[in-house]
Amino acid sequence: MTNMKGFILAAGFGTRLWPLTEHRTKAAIPVMGRPLIDYSVEYLASYGIRDLIVNLHHQPDSIRNALGDGSRLGVNITYSFEETILGTSGALDVVREALAGGDFVVINGKLVTDIGLERVIAEHRERDAIATLVLKPNAAYEHFSIVEVDQHRITRFAGFPDAVALSAEVSKSTGVVATAERPPLMFTGIQVMSPRIFDYVPRGQFSHSTMQVFPQAIAAGETVIGHIADGEWHEMSTLERYFEANLGFMRKRGLSNVIGERCAIDDGASVDECVLWDDVIIERGARVRQSVIADGVRIPGGAMIERAVVVRRDRVKEIERGAIAGDNIIVQLKPPAV
Repeated sequence: MTNMKGFILAAGFGTRLWPLTEHRTKAAIPVMGRPLIDYSVEYLASYGIRDLIVNLHHQPDSIRNALGDGSRLGVNITYSFEETILGTSGALDVVREALAGGDFVVINGKLVTDIGLERVIAEHRERDAIATLVLKPNAAYEHFSIVEVDQHRITRFAGFPDAVALSAEVSKSTGVVATAERPPLMFTGIQVMSPRIFDYVPRGQFSHSTMQVFPQAIAAGETVIGHIADGEWHEMSTLERYFEANLGFMRKRGLSNVIGERCAIDDGASVDECVLWDDVIIERGARVRQSVIADGVRIPGGAMIERAVVVRRDRVKEIERGAIAGDNIIVQLKPPAV
């Protein structure tokens, strides 16, 4: 396993994480005081996968500055910069020669997980699969594509689940996909691939693995495995998922808040279950609860912020959503799922 290479997807715009991704890519946002992508790097390194490629596009320096050459985390990192974003498999096309020597692991850079990768790699090799995707039950019926599996083999990538309507969705190919007692399966963004996958990756163009490459491989009779895994898994592609994951980590560690560098909280302010990035000022009389306060934000005295993301107005080019409050932009978080 130690001679395998790893590829980390980190080029995305992070649109659903706006405004936190205005000046950094989503894989560079801080989680418990560290860049999110650190966790993907450490995850691969823990299985002896230390020769890594990271793709870049949006705010590339936010990743380069976080990881450097990888030596801080005991790995060797090279970067693949995309002038035009290429998609999850188009990104692989650019580095196909570097990955052609044997099986390799691809992981999204927006994850924190402890899923056992050794079992995934073992099944991939035992079944001589062209690709093995790690799946989990989507018990909360979140907005992740449904993956249909028959006898370990993936047969189809379907649409998105509807928590209300999907009491029993039926597939023509494999029968019942999901019921209230049996939630649909979703792709975790962790996968093992054989270099044979490049036979299905188009050259020099945008392509997406689950929409183009895997379906073509399946149609050609290739074995694409769905490995259903246990373990902790947090995907942080929305503001709500980002905050709830951090909140869970805080509570697990017995922390009231996560506070970045050079923050100043007045003794007369109240801050509870919040994520504070760097250089945040909370003035006397302010009340802030279950919120994310980005770099350099000043919360004035008397302000009351609850379940919101706050960024400095002068650091945002165009206001996509939220409300202006003095020097800040405030985007409310949706209520937590029941």
